[in-house]
Amino acid sequence: MGDIVDRGPDSAPLVERIRAFASKQSSLVVLRGNHEDIMADALRDGDEALFSKWVKYGGAATLRSWGISNAVISGPLPALIATARKTIPTTVVRWMRKLPLFYRSGDFFFVHAGIRPGVALWRQSRRDMLWIGKDFTRSTQRHPAVIVHGHSIVEHGPEIHENRIALDTGAYRTGKLSAMGFEEDRQWVLST
Repeated sequence: MGDIVDRGPDSAPLVERIRAFASKQSSLVVLRGNHEDIMADALRDGDEALFSKWVKYGGAATLRSWGISNAVISGPLPALIATARKTIPTTVVRWMRKLPLFYRSGDFFFVHAGIRPGVALWRQSRRDMLWIGKDFTRSTQRHPAVIVHGHSIVEHGPEIHENRIALDTGAYRTGKLSAMGFEEDRQWVLST
């Protein structure tokens, strides 16, 4: 569902484990979240404003997980960008850029943040699928599928509504990690 980076001290090993597992398991679908998106764009483009935004959004923890020191992270931005682009493998950045924004399976549409209510699934914007918030989570409108999403943290546990299922329990700050199983007409929640 995305946000495997920037949300804790172990982004680098987590990315490597997921990449390795996905390379051996063709049925695993890893979706792009807004954090993978901004990280990949910042590293690819080297744009100072975008890079600075990424660092503030949690990128500093990700940079540390790749072994970049606090001294470099708090130093001059051009030097940090150069170090990050040399340190984080281009294969990781390419992998993140290739992650799909959504996955559809039967009556379920899996996406990082959600969708714009009232807009056909095939017309959804990249920005909404990665960043939408209250315009989506407050909507009771029926969608063409049940939208399964993360992004908007629900600390008490997954929320199941008629039109959407919210799975992000903010594990990086709550210690609660949740997942949901879908098999034929059954669904079940797994939480730690």
